[in-house]
Amino acid sequence: MTRVIHTGDTHIGYQQYNAPERRQDFLEGFRSVVDDAIDDDVDAVVHAGDLFHDRRPSLLDLQGTVEILRTLADADIPFLAVVGNHESKRDAQWLDLFADLGLATRLGRDPQVIDNVAVYGLDFVPESRRDDLEYDFAPVPAEADHATLVSHGLFEPFAHANWDTEHVLETSSVEFDAVLLGDNHKPDTAEVADAWVTYCGSTERASASEREDRGYNLVDFDDSITISRRGLTDTREFVFVDVDLEEGEGVERVQERVRQHDLEDAVVIVTLEGDGKPVTPATIEEAAIERGALVARLNDRRDLPEEDEAVSVSFADPDAAVRERVRDLGLSDAARSIDETVRNDDLVDSNVRESVERRVRELLEDDASAFDPAPERSPDDEDVTTVADQLAGTPATAEPAGTDESASSASTPVEDGGLETAPKTGDLEETGETDETNDSDDSDDSDETENGAHAGETRESSADSTESTTDGSGDGDTTSLGDFA
Repeated sequence: MTRVIHTGDTHIGYQQYNAPERRQDFLEGFRSVVDDAIDDDVDAVVHAGDLFHDRRPSLLDLQGTVEILRTLADADIPFLAVVGNHESKRDAQWLDLFADLGLATRLGRDPQVIDNVAVYGLDFVPESRRDDLEYDFAPVPAEADHATLVSHGLFEPFAHANWDTEHVLETSSVEFDAVLLGDNHKPDTAEVADAWVTYCGSTERASASEREDRGYNLVDFDDSITISRRGLTDTREFVFVDVDLEEGEGVERVQERVRQHDLEDAVVIVTLEGDGKPVTPATIEEAAIERGALVARLNDRRDLPEEDEAVSVSFADPDAAVRERVRDLGLSDAARSIDETVRNDDLVDSNVRESVERRVRELLEDDASAFDPAPERSPDDEDVTTVADQLAGTPATAEPAGTDESASSASTPVEDGGLETAPKTGDLEETGETDETNDSDDSDDSDETENGAHAGETRESSADSTESTTDGSGDGDTTSLGDFA
Protein backbone atom coordinates (compact mmCIF):
# COMPACT_ATOMS: atom_id res chain seq x y z
CA MET A 1 0.00 0.00 0.00
CA THR A 2 1.14 3.54 -0.78
CA ARG A 3 0.10 6.33 1.59
CA VAL A 4 0.50 10.04 0.83
CA ILE A 5 -0.54 13.19 2.65
CA HIS A 6 -2.54 15.51 0.40
CA THR A 7 -2.31 19.09 1.64
CA GLY A 8 -2.49 22.56 0.12
CA ASP A 9 -3.45 26.21 0.60
CA THR A 10 -0.96 26.69 3.40
CA HIS A 11 -0.67 30.40 2.48
CA ILE A 12 2.62 30.87 4.29
CA GLY A 13 3.32 34.58 4.82
CA TYR A 14 -0.28 35.71 5.19
CA GLN A 15 -0.35 38.35 7.94
CA GLN A 16 -4.07 38.09 8.52
CA TYR A 17 -5.69 40.95 10.43
CA ASN A 18 -2.28 42.65 10.24
CA ALA A 19 -1.18 40.48 13.18
CA PRO A 20 2.40 39.07 13.11
CA GLU A 21 1.15 36.18 15.24
CA ARG A 22 -1.23 35.14 12.47
CA ARG A 23 1.63 35.21 9.96
CA GLN A 24 3.51 32.76 12.16
CA ASP A 25 0.38 30.62 12.54
CA PHE A 26 0.30 29.89 8.79
CA LEU A 27 3.92 28.70 8.86
CA GLU A 28 3.23 26.55 11.92
CA GLY A 29 0.23 25.00 10.18
CA PHE A 30 2.54 23.74 7.44
CA ARG A 31 5.02 22.53 10.05
CA SER A 32 2.27 20.49 11.74
CA VAL A 33 1.48 18.68 8.47
CA VAL A 34 5.15 17.84 7.92
CA ASP A 35 5.55 16.66 11.52
CA ASP A 36 2.58 14.32 11.04
CA ALA A 37 4.08 13.03 7.79
CA ILE A 38 7.32 12.16 9.55
CA ASP A 39 5.55 10.59 12.53
CA ASP A 40 3.41 8.42 10.22
CA ASP A 41 6.30 7.68 7.83
CA VAL A 42 4.13 8.37 4.78
CA ASP A 43 5.48 7.72 1.29
CA ALA A 44 5.14 11.33 0.12
CA VAL A 45 3.64 14.73 0.89
CA VAL A 46 1.66 16.14 -2.04
CA HIS A 47 0.94 19.89 -1.99
CA ALA A 48 -1.84 21.15 -4.28
CA GLY A 49 -0.75 24.78 -4.59
CA ASP A 50 -0.63 28.10 -2.73
CA LEU A 51 2.27 27.08 -0.54
CA PHE A 52 2.81 30.84 -0.18
CA HIS A 53 0.16 33.52 0.12
CA ASP A 54 2.21 35.94 -1.95
CA ARG A 55 4.49 35.68 -4.96
CA ARG A 56 7.04 37.69 -2.96
CA PRO A 57 7.32 35.90 0.38
CA SER A 58 9.57 37.55 2.95
CA LEU A 59 13.03 36.21 3.72
CA LEU A 60 11.75 34.96 7.10
CA ASP A 61 8.94 33.06 5.39
CA LEU A 62 11.42 31.48 2.95
CA GLN A 63 13.82 30.55 5.71
CA GLY A 64 11.04 28.96 7.74
CA THR A 65 9.78 27.01 4.73
CA VAL A 66 13.27 25.74 3.84
CA GLU A 67 13.81 24.63 7.42
CA ILE A 68 10.55 22.63 7.40
CA LEU A 69 11.25 21.08 3.97
CA ARG A 70 14.72 20.04 5.17
CA THR A 71 13.20 18.06 8.04
CA LEU A 72 11.04 16.27 5.48
CA ALA A 73 14.01 15.58 3.20
CA ASP A 74 16.06 14.32 6.15
CA ALA A 75 13.27 11.80 6.80
CA ASP A 76 13.56 10.70 3.15
CA ILE A 77 9.97 11.73 2.38
CA PRO A 78 9.53 13.42 -1.04
CA PHE A 79 7.65 16.72 -1.29
CA LEU A 80 5.69 16.94 -4.59
CA ALA A 81 3.84 20.13 -5.48
CA VAL A 82 2.20 22.35 -8.11
CA VAL A 83 2.08 26.14 -8.35
CA GLY A 84 -1.07 27.93 -7.15
CA ASN A 85 -2.48 31.28 -8.18
CA HIS A 86 -1.30 33.22 -5.13
CA GLU A 87 2.41 32.40 -5.48
CA SER A 88 2.79 32.20 -9.27
CA LYS A 89 5.60 34.27 -10.78
CA ARG A 90 6.40 35.19 -14.38
CA ASP A 91 9.69 33.29 -14.55
CA ALA A 92 11.09 30.58 -12.29
CA GLN A 93 8.87 29.55 -9.40
CA TRP A 94 9.74 29.15 -5.75
CA LEU A 95 9.21 25.43 -6.24
CA ASP A 96 12.02 25.47 -8.80
CA LEU A 97 14.33 26.96 -6.18
CA PHE A 98 13.36 24.30 -3.65
CA ALA A 99 13.91 21.64 -6.34
CA ASP A 100 17.41 22.99 -6.99
CA LEU A 101 18.07 22.65 -3.26
CA GLY A 102 16.92 19.04 -3.37
CA LEU A 103 13.92 19.80 -1.14
CA ALA A 104 10.98 19.48 -3.55
CA THR A 105 9.77 18.18 -6.91
CA ARG A 106 7.63 20.35 -9.12
CA LEU A 107 4.98 18.16 -10.73
CA GLY A 108 4.14 18.39 -14.43
CA ARG A 109 3.27 16.34 -17.52
CA ASP A 110 5.96 13.75 -16.76
CA PRO A 111 5.04 11.46 -13.87
CA GLN A 112 6.85 11.09 -10.57
CA VAL A 113 6.48 7.49 -9.47
CA ILE A 114 5.98 6.86 -5.74
CA ASP A 115 5.96 3.08 -5.21
CA ASN A 116 3.11 2.02 -7.50
CA VAL A 117 1.56 5.48 -8.03
CA ALA A 118 2.34 7.78 -10.97
CA VAL A 119 1.79 11.40 -9.88
CA TYR A 120 1.26 14.15 -12.47
CA GLY A 121 0.82 17.90 -12.01
CA LEU A 122 -1.06 20.80 -13.55
CA ASP A 123 -0.27 24.30 -12.25
CA PHE A 124 -3.03 26.87 -11.91
CA VAL A 125 -4.21 28.08 -15.32
CA PRO A 126 -6.34 31.26 -15.60
CA GLU A 127 -9.83 30.61 -16.94
CA SER A 128 -9.20 32.77 -20.00
CA ARG A 129 -6.37 30.43 -21.07
CA ARG A 130 -8.14 27.08 -20.76
CA ASP A 131 -10.16 26.87 -23.95
CA ASP A 132 -7.23 25.67 -26.07
CA LEU A 133 -5.50 23.76 -23.29
CA GLU A 134 -4.65 20.19 -24.26
CA TYR A 135 -4.38 17.72 -21.36
CA ASP A 136 -1.45 15.87 -22.87
CA PHE A 137 0.57 13.89 -20.31
CA ALA A 138 3.40 11.41 -20.70
CA PRO A 139 2.36 7.73 -20.62
CA VAL A 140 1.94 5.94 -17.31
CA PRO A 141 5.05 3.88 -16.48
CA ALA A 142 4.61 0.12 -16.51
CA GLU A 143 5.40 -0.20 -12.81
CA ALA A 144 2.53 2.11 -11.79
CA ASP A 145 -0.88 0.71 -10.88
CA HIS A 146 -2.47 4.12 -10.24
CA ALA A 147 -2.32 7.51 -11.94
CA THR A 148 -3.05 10.66 -9.95
CA LEU A 149 -3.36 14.27 -11.10
CA VAL A 150 -2.52 17.14 -8.72
CA SER A 151 -3.85 20.59 -9.64
CA HIS A 152 -4.96 23.97 -8.35
CA GLY A 153 -8.22 25.69 -9.31
CA LEU A 154 -11.96 25.68 -8.74
CA PHE A 155 -13.12 22.39 -10.24
CA GLU A 156 -16.61 20.98 -10.67
CA PRO A 157 -18.75 19.72 -8.96
CA PHE A 158 -17.70 21.84 -5.96
CA ALA A 159 -18.71 25.37 -4.95
CA HIS A 160 -17.63 28.35 -7.09
CA ALA A 161 -16.42 25.99 -9.84
CA ASN A 162 -15.21 27.33 -13.20
CA TRP A 163 -13.19 24.30 -14.40
CA ASP A 164 -14.90 21.33 -16.04
CA THR A 165 -13.47 18.27 -14.28
CA GLU A 166 -15.25 15.77 -16.52
CA HIS A 167 -13.79 17.43 -19.63
CA VAL A 168 -10.29 17.26 -18.12
CA LEU A 169 -10.63 13.56 -17.32
CA GLU A 170 -12.23 12.55 -20.60
CA THR A 171 -9.80 14.45 -22.84
CA SER A 172 -6.66 13.64 -20.89
CA SER A 173 -4.11 11.34 -22.51
CA VAL A 174 -3.83 9.53 -19.15
CA GLU A 175 -6.65 7.71 -17.38
CA PHE A 176 -6.55 9.13 -13.86
CA ASP A 177 -8.17 7.36 -10.95
CA ALA A 178 -7.67 10.22 -8.48
CA VAL A 179 -7.46 14.04 -8.70
CA LEU A 180 -5.95 15.84 -5.69
CA LEU A 181 -6.90 19.52 -5.66
CA GLY A 182 -6.16 22.83 -3.98
CA ASP A 183 -7.74 26.34 -4.11
CA ASN A 184 -11.08 25.66 -2.47
CA HIS A 185 -10.49 25.91 1.27
CA LYS A 186 -13.44 23.70 2.12
CA PRO A 187 -12.53 19.98 2.13
CA ASP A 188 -14.77 17.80 0.00
CA THR A 189 -14.72 14.66 -2.14
CA ALA A 190 -16.77 13.49 -5.12
CA GLU A 191 -16.60 10.83 -7.84
CA VAL A 192 -16.37 12.14 -11.40
CA ALA A 193 -15.95 9.97 -14.50
CA ASP A 194 -14.81 6.98 -12.42
CA ALA A 195 -12.16 9.02 -10.61
CA TRP A 196 -12.05 10.28 -7.03
CA VAL A 197 -11.79 14.09 -6.97
CA THR A 198 -10.95 15.69 -3.64
CA TYR A 199 -10.07 18.99 -1.99
CA CYS A 200 -7.93 18.83 1.14
CA GLY A 201 -8.92 22.26 2.47
CA SER A 202 -6.57 24.82 3.99
CA THR A 203 -4.31 24.35 7.01
CA GLU A 204 -5.31 27.66 8.65
CA ARG A 205 -8.44 29.80 8.53
CA ALA A 206 -7.78 32.41 5.86
CA SER A 207 -11.30 33.81 6.26
CA ALA A 208 -13.81 34.18 9.08
CA SER A 209 -16.24 32.10 7.02
CA GLU A 210 -13.98 29.04 7.37
CA ARG A 211 -15.47 27.78 10.62
CA GLU A 212 -14.75 24.08 10.25
CA ASP A 213 -11.58 22.60 11.73
CA ARG A 214 -8.55 22.77 9.46
CA GLY A 215 -6.66 19.70 8.29
CA TYR A 216 -5.50 17.58 5.35
CA ASN A 217 -6.23 14.32 3.51
CA LEU A 218 -4.64 10.91 3.87
CA VAL A 219 -4.82 9.03 0.56
CA ASP A 220 -4.15 5.27 0.51
CA PHE A 221 -3.47 3.52 -2.81
CA ASP A 222 -3.96 -0.24 -2.71
CA ASP A 223 -6.34 -2.39 -4.73
CA SER A 224 -8.65 0.61 -4.38
CA ILE A 225 -8.20 4.24 -3.29
CA THR A 226 -9.21 5.36 0.21
CA ILE A 227 -9.38 9.04 1.15
CA SER A 228 -9.65 9.98 4.84
CA ARG A 229 -9.60 13.30 6.65
CA ARG A 230 -7.31 14.25 9.53
CA GLY A 231 -7.74 17.46 11.52
CA LEU A 232 -4.99 19.71 12.82
CA THR A 233 -5.41 20.12 16.56
CA ASP A 234 -2.99 22.95 17.29
CA THR A 235 -4.19 25.71 14.96
CA ARG A 236 -5.11 29.12 16.36
CA GLU A 237 -8.48 29.04 18.09
CA PHE A 238 -11.26 31.06 16.50
CA VAL A 239 -14.16 31.98 18.79
CA PHE A 240 -17.39 32.61 16.87
CA VAL A 241 -20.02 34.52 18.83
CA ASP A 242 -23.35 34.75 16.99
CA VAL A 243 -25.85 37.12 18.58
CA ASP A 244 -29.48 37.52 17.48
CA LEU A 245 -30.55 40.78 19.07
CA GLU A 246 -34.15 41.32 20.10
CA GLU A 247 -35.79 44.72 19.91
CA GLY A 248 -34.33 47.02 22.56
CA GLU A 249 -31.15 44.95 23.05
CA GLY A 250 -27.74 46.39 22.26
CA VAL A 251 -24.15 46.59 23.50
CA GLU A 252 -24.90 45.08 26.93
CA ARG A 253 -26.40 41.93 25.41
CA VAL A 254 -23.47 41.51 23.01
CA GLN A 255 -20.91 41.95 25.78
CA GLU A 256 -22.80 39.44 27.92
CA ARG A 257 -22.56 36.84 25.15
CA VAL A 258 -18.86 37.53 24.55
CA ARG A 259 -18.10 37.12 28.28
CA GLN A 260 -19.39 33.54 28.09
CA HIS A 261 -16.30 32.48 26.11
CA ASP A 262 -12.63 32.01 26.88
CA LEU A 263 -10.91 34.50 24.59
CA GLU A 264 -7.27 34.03 25.58
CA ASP A 265 -5.05 34.30 22.46
CA ALA A 266 -8.06 33.62 20.22
CA VAL A 267 -9.35 35.33 17.10
CA VAL A 268 -12.85 36.46 18.07
CA ILE A 269 -15.52 36.95 15.41
CA VAL A 270 -18.79 38.46 16.66
CA THR A 271 -21.71 38.38 14.22
CA LEU A 272 -24.92 40.33 14.84
CA GLU A 273 -28.35 39.47 13.42
CA GLY A 274 -31.90 40.48 14.30
CA ASP A 275 -33.11 43.87 15.41
CA GLY A 276 -31.95 45.77 18.47
CA LYS A 277 -30.00 48.96 18.92
CA PRO A 278 -26.93 50.03 16.94
CA VAL A 279 -23.68 48.59 18.27
CA THR A 280 -20.34 50.31 17.79
CA PRO A 281 -17.75 47.73 16.64
CA ALA A 282 -14.89 49.34 18.55
CA THR A 283 -16.74 48.94 21.85
CA ILE A 284 -17.02 45.16 21.44
CA GLU A 285 -13.62 44.63 19.83
CA GLU A 286 -11.73 46.60 22.49
CA ALA A 287 -13.54 44.74 25.28
CA ALA A 288 -12.55 41.40 23.74
CA ILE A 289 -8.91 42.48 23.42
CA GLU A 290 -8.91 43.51 27.09
CA ARG A 291 -10.05 39.98 27.95
CA GLY A 292 -7.07 38.45 26.18
CA ALA A 293 -8.17 38.05 22.55
CA LEU A 294 -5.43 38.28 19.93
CA VAL A 295 -7.81 39.81 17.37
CA ALA A 296 -11.48 40.77 17.55
CA ARG A 297 -13.86 41.68 14.74
CA LEU A 298 -17.56 42.52 14.76
CA ASN A 299 -19.74 41.82 11.72
CA ASP A 300 -23.09 43.58 11.93
CA ARG A 301 -25.37 42.06 9.31
CA ARG A 302 -28.41 44.07 10.27
CA ASP A 303 -29.80 46.73 7.99
CA LEU A 304 -30.04 49.59 10.44
CA PRO A 305 -31.43 53.05 9.54
CA GLU A 306 -29.19 56.08 9.78
CA GLU A 307 -30.07 57.90 12.99
CA ASP A 308 -27.54 60.72 13.05
CA GLU A 309 -29.14 63.26 10.75
CA ALA A 310 -26.90 66.02 12.09
CA VAL A 311 -23.99 64.80 9.99
CA SER A 312 -25.96 63.83 6.89
CA VAL A 313 -25.30 65.62 3.63
CA SER A 314 -27.95 66.34 1.04
CA PHE A 315 -28.05 67.88 -2.43
CA ALA A 316 -30.89 69.48 -4.25
CA ASP A 317 -30.05 67.11 -7.08
CA PRO A 318 -27.52 64.50 -5.87
CA ASP A 319 -27.47 62.67 -9.21
CA ALA A 320 -26.48 65.86 -10.97
CA ALA A 321 -23.68 66.31 -8.43
CA VAL A 322 -22.41 62.79 -9.15
CA ARG A 323 -22.62 63.39 -12.90
CA GLU A 324 -20.58 66.55 -12.43
CA ARG A 325 -17.94 64.63 -10.49
CA VAL A 326 -17.81 61.83 -13.08
CA ARG A 327 -17.24 64.40 -15.80
CA ASP A 328 -14.47 66.06 -13.80
CA LEU A 329 -12.73 62.73 -13.14
CA GLY A 330 -13.07 61.54 -16.72
CA LEU A 331 -13.90 58.00 -15.61
CA SER A 332 -14.40 55.43 -18.33
CA ASP A 333 -17.15 52.83 -18.20
CA ALA A 334 -14.54 50.17 -17.42
CA ALA A 335 -13.22 52.21 -14.50
CA ARG A 336 -16.73 52.61 -13.08
CA SER A 337 -17.24 48.87 -13.37
CA ILE A 338 -14.01 48.32 -11.49
CA ASP A 339 -14.99 50.79 -8.76
CA GLU A 340 -18.16 48.84 -8.09
CA THR A 341 -16.28 45.55 -7.74
CA VAL A 342 -13.62 46.99 -5.43
CA ARG A 343 -16.40 47.90 -3.03
CA ASN A 344 -18.06 44.50 -3.36
CA ASP A 345 -18.47 43.16 0.18
CA ASP A 346 -18.58 39.56 -1.11
CA LEU A 347 -14.97 39.74 -2.34
CA VAL A 348 -12.40 38.66 0.24
CA ASP A 349 -9.83 41.41 0.82
CA SER A 350 -6.90 39.11 0.08
CA ASN A 351 -8.35 38.25 -3.35
CA VAL A 352 -9.08 41.79 -4.59
CA ARG A 353 -5.70 42.21 -6.25
CA GLU A 354 -5.83 38.99 -8.25
CA SER A 355 -9.45 39.55 -9.27
CA VAL A 356 -8.60 43.07 -10.40
CA GLU A 357 -5.70 41.94 -12.55
CA ARG A 358 -7.82 39.24 -14.18
CA ARG A 359 -10.67 41.64 -14.92
CA VAL A 360 -8.41 44.38 -16.26
CA ARG A 361 -6.89 41.92 -18.72
CA GLU A 362 -10.33 40.79 -19.89
CA LEU A 363 -11.44 44.39 -20.41
CA LEU A 364 -8.31 45.25 -22.36
CA GLU A 365 -8.61 42.13 -24.50
CA ASP A 366 -12.17 43.13 -25.40
CA ASP A 367 -11.31 46.77 -26.03
CA ALA A 368 -7.80 48.21 -25.92
CA SER A 369 -9.29 51.65 -25.20
CA ALA A 370 -11.47 50.46 -22.34
CA PHE A 371 -9.64 52.66 -19.83
CA ASP A 372 -9.35 55.75 -21.97
CA PRO A 373 -10.84 58.78 -20.20
CA ALA A 374 -14.49 59.41 -20.88
CA PRO A 375 -15.19 62.27 -23.29
CA GLU A 376 -16.00 65.57 -21.75
CA ARG A 377 -19.73 65.93 -21.36
CA SER A 378 -22.07 68.21 -19.57
CA PRO A 379 -23.25 66.84 -16.21
CA ASP A 380 -26.83 67.00 -17.39
CA ASP A 381 -26.19 64.99 -20.56
CA GLU A 382 -28.73 62.18 -20.73
CA ASP A 383 -26.20 59.61 -22.00
CA VAL A 384 -23.90 59.84 -18.99
CA THR A 385 -24.11 56.68 -16.89
CA THR A 386 -22.90 57.39 -13.37
CA VAL A 387 -21.93 55.22 -10.43
CA ALA A 388 -25.04 56.52 -8.73
CA ASP A 389 -27.16 55.24 -11.63
CA GLN A 390 -25.55 51.81 -11.41
CA LEU A 391 -25.86 51.49 -7.65
CA ALA A 392 -29.48 52.53 -7.80
CA GLY A 393 -30.15 50.07 -10.60
CA THR A 394 -31.39 52.89 -12.86
CA PRO A 395 -31.03 52.01 -16.55
CA ALA A 396 -29.10 54.48 -18.61
CA THR A 397 -30.52 55.87 -21.82
CA ALA A 398 -27.45 54.73 -23.73
CA GLU A 399 -25.45 51.54 -23.22
CA PRO A 400 -21.93 52.09 -21.87
CA ALA A 401 -19.22 51.37 -24.39
CA GLY A 402 -16.60 48.72 -23.89
CA THR A 403 -18.00 47.06 -20.77
CA ASP A 404 -18.77 43.45 -19.96
CA GLU A 405 -22.05 43.23 -18.09
CA SER A 406 -20.74 40.24 -16.18
CA ALA A 407 -17.91 42.32 -14.71
CA SER A 408 -16.98 41.18 -11.26
CA SER A 409 -13.50 42.56 -10.57
CA ALA A 410 -12.08 45.96 -10.05
CA SER A 411 -9.16 48.38 -9.70
CA THR A 412 -6.86 50.40 -11.91
CA PRO A 413 -5.33 48.83 -15.00
CA VAL A 414 -1.99 47.05 -14.69
CA GLU A 415 0.82 47.71 -17.11
CA ASP A 416 0.82 45.40 -20.11
CA GLY A 417 -2.23 43.80 -18.49
CA GLY A 418 -1.41 40.09 -18.81
CA LEU A 419 -2.47 37.01 -16.95
CA GLU A 420 -0.82 33.67 -17.49
CA THR A 421 -0.08 30.38 -15.86
CA ALA A 422 3.17 29.69 -14.11
CA PRO A 423 5.97 28.62 -16.47
CA LYS A 424 8.99 26.53 -15.63
CA THR A 425 12.36 28.00 -16.46
CA GLY A 426 13.17 27.40 -20.13
CA ASP A 427 9.80 25.80 -20.94
CA LEU A 428 8.28 28.82 -22.65
CA GLU A 429 9.41 31.40 -25.12
CA GLU A 430 8.63 34.70 -23.46
CA THR A 431 7.27 37.44 -25.65
CA GLY A 432 5.80 39.74 -23.04
CA GLU A 433 5.82 40.47 -19.35
CA THR A 434 3.81 42.34 -16.79
CA ASP A 435 4.62 43.78 -13.43
CA GLU A 436 3.91 41.48 -10.51
CA THR A 437 0.83 43.26 -9.34
CA ASN A 438 -1.08 40.65 -7.37
CA ASP A 439 1.03 40.70 -4.25
CA SER A 440 -1.18 40.62 -1.19
CA ASP A 441 -1.15 43.45 1.27
CA ASP A 442 0.14 42.72 4.74
CA SER A 443 -2.32 45.33 5.92
CA ASP A 444 -5.33 43.08 5.37
CA ASP A 445 -7.27 43.43 8.58
CA SER A 446 -10.51 41.63 7.88
CA ASP A 447 -11.66 38.52 6.05
CA GLU A 448 -15.23 38.50 7.16
CA THR A 449 -17.15 37.57 4.06
CA GLU A 450 -19.22 34.42 3.87
CA ASN A 451 -18.90 33.81 0.16
CA GLY A 452 -15.95 32.84 -1.94
CA ALA A 453 -13.68 29.92 -2.30
CA HIS A 454 -10.75 30.96 -0.11
CA ALA A 455 -8.22 33.22 1.27
CA GLY A 456 -8.78 33.20 1.74
CA GLU A 457 -11.35 31.70 -0.36
CA THR A 458 -9.84 32.15 -3.79
CA ARG A 459 -11.53 32.98 -6.95
CA GLU A 460 -9.56 32.81 -10.15
CA SER A 461 -6.35 34.76 -9.61
CA SER A 462 -3.56 35.72 -11.88
CA ALA A 463 -0.05 34.79 -12.78
CA ASP A 464 2.16 37.02 -14.85
CA SER A 465 1.82 37.12 -18.59
CA THR A 466 3.93 34.84 -20.76
CA GLU A 467 2.93 33.89 -24.28
CA SER A 468 4.12 30.61 -25.71
CA THR A 469 4.40 28.69 -28.96
CA THR A 470 3.87 24.99 -29.42
CA ASP A 471 5.96 22.43 -31.27
CA GLY A 472 4.88 19.97 -33.92
CA SER A 473 1.88 21.00 -35.93
CA GLY A 474 2.79 24.65 -36.17
CA ASP A 475 -0.75 25.63 -35.20
CA GLY A 476 -0.14 28.86 -33.33
CA ASP A 477 -3.64 28.84 -31.88
CA THR A 478 -3.19 25.53 -30.08
CA THR A 479 -1.95 25.56 -26.50
CA SER A 480 -0.60 22.32 -25.06
CA LEU A 481 -0.22 21.27 -21.44
CA GLY A 482 3.53 21.58 -21.77
CA ASP A 483 3.12 25.32 -22.24
CA PHE A 484 1.63 25.56 -18.78
CA ALA A 485 3.70 22.94 -17.00
